[in-house]
Amino acid sequence: MIKSAECKSLLESLSDYVDGTLNEESCEEIQRHIDECQNCHIVVDTMRKTVYLYHATANEPADVPPNVRDRLFRSLNLENYLKY
Repeated sequence: MIKSAECKSLLESLSDYVDGTLNEESCEEIQRHIDECQNCHIVVDTMRKTVYLYHATANEPADVPPNVRDRLFRSLNLENYLKY
């Protein structure tokens, strides 16, 4: 749970922080905050792991069995796309 205005401010810059595109001063400020705030530390750690997993698997083809794909498309009302 995000508790303070400082935590909310962190969330606004979190993507840039994790991507390494945030200015140095802001990075230091965020680092100090996550060193003291366990909740925000968990959020940042989870985001870093998610980005890592995405990059690690982005080039792997999705091996979804046809019957699973068909059921998903039907549940999303995308039957017209089943023929592609």
